Amino acid sequence: MTVAELLKGIQVVSTVGNTNIEVGNFTSDSRTVSDGDTFIAVKGVHVDGHAYIDKAISQGAKCVILEQMPNELVQGVTYIQLSNTLASVGLLASALHGDPSKTMKVVGVTGTNGKTTIATLLYKVFKESGHKVGLLSTVCNYIDDEVIPATHTTPDPIELQALLYKMKQAGCEYVFMEVSSHAADQCRIAGIDFDGAVFTNLTRDHLDYHKTVDNYIAAKKKFFDSLKSEAFALVNDDDKKGRVMLQNCKASHYFYALKNPADFKGKVLELHPDSTEIEVNGLELSLQLVGGFNVYNALAVFGAATLLGMPKEEAARVLSMMRPVDGRFQVIHSARKAYTAVVDYAHTPDALVNVLTTINNLCKGSGRVICVVGAGGDRDAGKRPIMAKEAVAKSDILILTSDNPRSEDPNEIIRQMKEGLTEDDMSKTLCITDRKEAIRTACMMAQKGDFILVAGKGHETYQEVKGVKNHFDDREVIKDFMKVEK
Repeated sequence: MTVAELLKGIQVVSTVGNTNIEVGNFTSDSRTVSDGDTFIAVKGVHVDGHAYIDKAISQGAKCVILEQMPNELVQGVTYIQLSNTLASVGLLASALHGDPSKTMKVVGVTGTNGKTTIATLLYKVFKESGHKVGLLSTVCNYIDDEVIPATHTTPDPIELQALLYKMKQAGCEYVFMEVSSHAADQCRIAGIDFDGAVFTNLTRDHLDYHKTVDNYIAAKKKFFDSLKSEAFALVNDDDKKGRVMLQNCKASHYFYALKNPADFKGKVLELHPDSTEIEVNGLELSLQLVGGFNVYNALAVFGAATLLGMPKEEAARVLSMMRPVDGRFQVIHSARKAYTAVVDYAHTPDALVNVLTTINNLCKGSGRVICVVGAGGDRDAGKRPIMAKEAVAKSDILILTSDNPRSEDPNEIIRQMKEGLTEDDMSKTLCITDRKEAIRTACMMAQKGDFILVAGKGHETYQEVKGVKNHFDDREVIKDFMKVEK
C-alpha cells in the first residue's frame, strides 16, 4: 500500500514529498523503525513522538506523519502533517490492514468492574456454540484457540489492528474485547467498527490518570458516543451511570437489571457456595458462578449473546456450563482445616464490597471472614483509605499488605490505607508488608468454616517492586501452604 492510499479519508493539513511510496512497516515506536518504514509521531501521556523523528529518519524512515513540521526537512523523506496524530493512528492502522473489524461482529465491554468476566464468558459461550471467536482482555488474548499474552487491557492501536487482522485471517466471526477508560480517552479504539457495547457499572477508579470522576465518566461515555446507529448499546440499568452512557448514543438502547424493569431481567432464586440459581426472562438456569455481581455479569452475557442473534435457550444452556474466569472469585478449599480461600482481582472499593458481601452471605454466620488486601502503587491514592474502610466493615479480621507497590514504598501505601480506619477497626487489623507472609498468616489463622479473601491481584503472576516484576501468584502461595497444613 502506498502512503497516498493509506491517507484516503484522512484530513491532511499539508504534505511535503512523494506520497506514492510504499508505507513499509507502520509504527509509532522509533526503536522499531527500519529502512523504508513510515513513522507516526504521537503525543502520548508521557512521551511526545515528535522528539524521536530524527532518530526514526536516521534508522531509515522514508515517511513521517506528524502534527508539527520540523524547521529543517530531510531530502528524500515524505512529511505528512495532520491536526491530531493520536486520533488518526487507529484509523490509519485499520486502513493498512484492510479495516478488519468490518468483516467481524465486534463487541466492546466497558465499566469499572466485570469487563474481563463478561468479555471472556462471551468468548467462551460463542466458542462452545461452534463459532470462531477472538478475545482481547486483561488476562489473555485469543485468536480462536491461539493464545496471545496480554500486556494491556486494550493494546495500542497499531498492535490492536494487527490482532484484529489476524483474527480476520483465522476466520473469526466474533470478537469480544475489554475497552478501558484509558483506551477510549487515548483513541486506541479509533478505527474499530463496533457492533455492540456493554456497560457494567461505574465507581471510583483510575483517578491518578483521569484526575476527576467526571473525566472518568466522560472517557467511558466517549466509547458509547462513537457507536454507529446499527449497533446495540446494552447497559446495567441498576447502575445510576447506565443511562448516562446512552445520552447522545446513536445505537439501539437495551437494559439488563435485577432491580429495575429491563429487556434482560434477572432474579436470584438461590445462592450456593459454588453456584447460583437464577431466572432470566422466564428461563431458569444454574450458574457455576458465585455472587450477585456475577449474576449481573451473566445477565450482560445473556443479553449480548441474544442481541447478536443467539437463541435465548442456547444462550442459557451454554451460559450454565461456564466456569469462573481465572482470578475472578476463584475458590480454593482446604481439605484438612475445612476453610475456603477466595482469590479475586477486586482492587476498587466497590469491587471489594461486592466480593465481601457475597462471602458474608455464604458464611451466614457459621465462620469468620479474613480479608487480605493492599493497594497498587503509582495509582489513585485517594481510594486507599476507602478500600481499607470498606474491607474492615465486612471482615472479622483485616490484613493490610503489599500489592504491586511499583515505585512507591509499600509501607507508605499501607499507612495511607490505615487512614480510613478507626481505633476500633485497628483492633482487628494486622499490617504485614510481605504479601506471602500476609497470606500465610491468614491461612494459619483460618478455622473450619472460615473464608479468606485474598484481593487485588487475581490472575496476575507477578509482583512489581521498584520497576522489577518478580514471580508471585496468590493462588500458588495458598495451595503451597495448604499442602503442609496440620
